[in-house]
Amino acid sequence: MKQKIHTITLGVSNAYLIEGDGLVLVDSGQLTKIDKFLEKLREISIEPNDILLNFITHGHWDHISGTYEIKRISGCKVAVHSNDKEWVERTVAPPPTPKGNTLWGKILKFIFDITYVKFSSFKGTKVDLILDNNDFSLKPYGIKGKLIYTPGHTSGSMTLLLDTGEAFVGDLVMNGPPLRIGPGMTIFADNVETIKESCRILLNKGAKEIYPAHGKSFKADILKKII
Repeated sequence: MKQKIHTITLGVSNAYLIEGDGLVLVDSGQLTKIDKFLEKLREISIEPNDILLNFITHGHWDHISGTYEIKRISGCKVAVHSNDKEWVERTVAPPPTPKGNTLWGKILKFIFDITYVKFSSFKGTKVDLILDNNDFSLKPYGIKGKLIYTPGHTSGSMTLLLDTGEAFVGDLVMNGPPLRIGPGMTIFADNVETIKESCRILLNKGAKEIYPAHGKSFKADILKKII
């Protein structure tokens, strides 16, 4: 079966449904009402309990706000790297925005830090699969692909890479307003050099098309300009 990619915009972020012999959801976005998510599932003829796994690229609020509700209605498992696990489960204070590595990033970080409490009120979710720095096969979930450790935006950031070359990278890179003009490196980074190394890893592992959480997909060749 050819794997399908469904993009679901939830708040300020994209979530992605990967449909193969099974169904995996990448991130849960800034989901304030479950109705919007259910409406999108109906449009593509998917039942909530078809979702087997919700893979979280990293633990920032705009990627995990809907995790609790999605798990509640679907019964799916939740997977995230060990470094970001406590943010998803809300057993520690939510993480601040990483430092800005561009002028616009620094300005937005200042704004986000002031208004953070407004966005960070949501329920934590028990993590079922605690990932590490090793590749994790998605074969048990009916998807031809794997999860790859790609830190830099956060220390627990990961990417879902399909065997056909589509890479779902979270905030490793971005594409388009309001965060940046055109595709390129994230404007928020724990470590810029680590992001470049993660981009090299994706290219070496066969990434062909990049699906960021913010903006439209773009060809992986653009990553070569970043590194």
